[in-house]
Amino acid sequence: MNREYHQWHSPRLGRSMELLVFGHTGLPVVVFPTSGGRFFEFEDRGMIGALADRINGGHLQVYCVDSIDHESWYNRRVSPRWRVARHAQFDDYLIHEVVPLIRQKNRNPHLVSLGCSFGGYHALNVALRHPDVFTGMLSMSGAFDLANFLDGYHDQDVYFNQPTQFLPSLGDPWFLERYRRNTWVFGTGWDDQCLGQNQNMDRIFNDKGIPHKLFVWDTWNSHDWPTWQQMLREYL
Repeated sequence: MNREYHQWHSPRLGRSMELLVFGHTGLPVVVFPTSGGRFFEFEDRGMIGALADRINGGHLQVYCVDSIDHESWYNRRVSPRWRVARHAQFDDYLIHEVVPLIRQKNRNPHLVSLGCSFGGYHALNVALRHPDVFTGMLSMSGAFDLANFLDGYHDQDVYFNQPTQFLPSLGDPWFLERYRRNTWVFGTGWDDQCLGQNQNMDRIFNDKGIPHKLFVWDTWNSHDWPTWQQMLREYL
């Protein structure tokens, strides 16, 4: 399997960032790690192995990015305003540094965002914010409620980085038209701690008329890597 390690100094984040690329061609997929996870998490947890045949066969090319969650949402040492501002810088890094690398290496016109647990939040948020860049999204056990991270703080940047807030009232046809032609898949389980958040997102998507799929698995320990490996094989 083609495996590439990339590292560069991000001017938007003011720090070195790392990522891994798996595969040589195929549908490009950006993978976000779980809460505070690292760019090598997906490989270490057997998720790349679960996709090995599709990657080696040229059907998928996977880009595993690093997390800065401990500098943004999870950073209790700074004010909530700085937490969301740091996340905005991360979004800028993704669109203006990671996506150009993908487009340099891969000419496939599609691009999928993917994540488990809090990585599911990142996958959904970036795909909603940039529906002209990302054409598909797969969230497994996604955690979409950011209220606990902000100590009651709210501003415009908070609003536009919380899909549960901005999506219900969104009326811009530019966004809605793209949402309705892109692909959205949510996977969760009956015993998943994030089941309610996924059901809520399902209701919001239904209310906005956005075609999507919500799959609720009848399994034990659905908020864990073995289940996510199975979901990955099923939906990607």
